[in-house]
Amino acid sequence: MKMTTVKVKFRPSTVEGRPGAIVYSVTRRRVVRQITTEYRLFAYEWDEVHAKPVPFLESSKRTAVVRQIARKVDLDVEKLNGIVERFDRLHLNYSSEDVIAEFRREKEDNTLFGFMENVITRLRQLNHIGTADNYRAALDSFRRFRNDRDIEMDAIDHIVMEDYQAYLLASGLVPNSVSFYMRILRAVYNRAVGQDLINDCKPFRSVFTGMEKTLKRAISVSDIKLIKNLDLTSRPSLEFARDIFMFLFFCRGMSFIDAAFLKKTDVQNGILSYRRHKTNQVLRIKIIKPIKELIDRYSSDGIPYLLPIITRSGNDERKQYATALRRVNNALKTIAGMTGLRISLTTYVSRHSWATIAKSKHVPVSIIADALGHESISTTQIYLASIDTAAIDRVNDMIVKDL
Repeated sequence: MKMTTVKVKFRPSTVEGRPGAIVYSVTRRRVVRQITTEYRLFAYEWDEVHAKPVPFLESSKRTAVVRQIARKVDLDVEKLNGIVERFDRLHLNYSSEDVIAEFRREKEDNTLFGFMENVITRLRQLNHIGTADNYRAALDSFRRFRNDRDIEMDAIDHIVMEDYQAYLLASGLVPNSVSFYMRILRAVYNRAVGQDLINDCKPFRSVFTGMEKTLKRAISVSDIKLIKNLDLTSRPSLEFARDIFMFLFFCRGMSFIDAAFLKKTDVQNGILSYRRHKTNQVLRIKIIKPIKELIDRYSSDGIPYLLPIITRSGNDERKQYATALRRVNNALKTIAGMTGLRISLTTYVSRHSWATIAKSKHVPVSIIADALGHESISTTQIYLASIDTAAIDRVNDMIVKDL
């Protein structure tokens, strides 16, 4: 005979016309303890024979709500029975109160806000600061949508995410911004699935997680030449921004954050080696003449960094990087106006332009992917194997030669 049982019951409201509550009853050695859930049903939505929620009418507006509650009840009962089985397997001397206490503890640990906070902390520990900041932005957005009410991970379904998408669109966000938040939440959700905390109910199947075509973010070789040949000697802030832009381009579309944290010790025997902040992947670049000229021009004693982007070592370096990025991008917008470019010129344009120009020269996408340090196949469509760095350097020589 089973010593511990878990049952689902319905407690009608004492007020006529109001929904009642679903209650979980845990009995062990004849001691009964109950959990009153937040799930609310009308009496006609409860199947007393089978002890489960059922929609009253298939066409009713409540149908989706009742089905959602039914799924959540099934998950909760599964969790309660799992706790009982685990306690029995470990031969613990436990009570019905212990089962309920463990159930509540697991529910608290298994909420989106709490789980996502742990993910963000972990990202910061791994020094993935930019990714952590993006996750924080997504969490803050979802908190606003929920009016700061946390939600259990296994309660996240396609209805919740459709409502969140509607909220974002009503807030004036464009589809790509909506997708940005959705993809982050999906990554967090998939982590929970991967850790066997929840079953995957595919909550993102009906929301937008793709990318719409955006405004052009690449410029041509002739545009690059215009920027390179500008006489900015009388405007040092613009000259520095232009030189950083060109340095990123010469370094195969290096990202600004990677350039900011380059150290002098990263240069050895004519090779610049660095680890990408975004993926932790190690990349090596042959130091061609225009790269060496810029390094020599901006080399400064007293700081360990290769370029004077972070100038106070150990003093809130992340803030220095962010401030420098804003200044450089603002200066690049001025440069775009001076050269007649009808594009929002930023440091990212150098990266996108290098890849686009390489593609126009019929360079295999796999080589471009390796040069840019892309991590996954989906990022560049093709990523078959590691490419010889010499091949990448030859591509860089070919592109830079046109300038």
